[in-house]
Amino acid sequence: MTFRRLDRNPLITRDDIPDIPPHVIDPSSVFNPGVVKTDDGVRFLLRVQTRGRRTFLVPARSEDGIDIEVADFVADVDGLDAVGEEVFHLYDARLSVIDGQGYAVFAADVPGACRLVTAKTDDFERFEVIGVDANEDLRNGVLFPEKVGGRYLRLDRPNEVDLPGQPGSGHRIRLSESDDAATWKPVGPVMAGRWHYFDELIGAGPPPLRTDAGWLLVYHGIATHFASSNIYQAGVALLDLCDPTKVIARGIDNVLEPREPWELTGQVPNVVFPTGLVAMEGEGRETRVLLYYGAADTVVGVAESTIGALIDAAVEGG
Repeated sequence: MTFRRLDRNPLITRDDIPDIPPHVIDPSSVFNPGVVKTDDGVRFLLRVQTRGRRTFLVPARSEDGIDIEVADFVADVDGLDAVGEEVFHLYDARLSVIDGQGYAVFAADVPGACRLVTAKTDDFERFEVIGVDANEDLRNGVLFPEKVGGRYLRLDRPNEVDLPGQPGSGHRIRLSESDDAATWKPVGPVMAGRWHYFDELIGAGPPPLRTDAGWLLVYHGIATHFASSNIYQAGVALLDLCDPTKVIARGIDNVLEPREPWELTGQVPNVVFPTGLVAMEGEGRETRVLLYYGAADTVVGVAESTIGALIDAAVEGG
């Protein structure tokens, strides 16, 4: 397995979330964190679910990426009325810093669809909505950590697959671009799911990391053909630095799959769902990276690898 789980797992559980009256009291779960490394440490935005199945976003921070200090307040998101529809849940934030400015891309559940909401932030605690993809059913939006060709780039996933009794899903990752990070237009497809294998349905995980070999993308893949139980896993690919619609290499095997009891059992069983990837100490191929993921939609897990090991996992697959 390319990623090795740390001994401190699960990293964050419901017991780590303080009561935040009147919003969060004795929550049911915490999972799918947005994560980004900044000048003052590693910042998190946790998806916290209440016993009433309401969703709140709770900030957290860490100096080393392991010892986590969870805030005693919920994040403020200003301007959500720009969605123009009732928002049932705002969740699964992906965090980025571009040219010194913090950004988040949220999923927003609205009647019959999901919208992507982009916001700016100076502290990863208060967010200002700057754009909404109001005309498409999308999920898994992640910003590249720097502009390419003078434009902001985003990976997203159109929800084009209907799953019986479940929200829409998708089988392809797409590249979109923007001049202002607010209004987006599609550029083209990046890669599609591989039927009969671990990644039949796919979506971008954390924002990609720049490496000498290309943009390093950890994505989630869903195997749907095991009876009635979907299995969420993590895969890895390398995208061209100048044109990320070009896939340089893509691993044939997953780099992390549900194995531990807390990944196999929970609100949604058999799930590792990657949402944060940060480069820690080291240089080049020896750079240590930490992957943060939701486990069984119930807790947050963390695993480590190196840039070199992930590149090798992608290249060995093609």
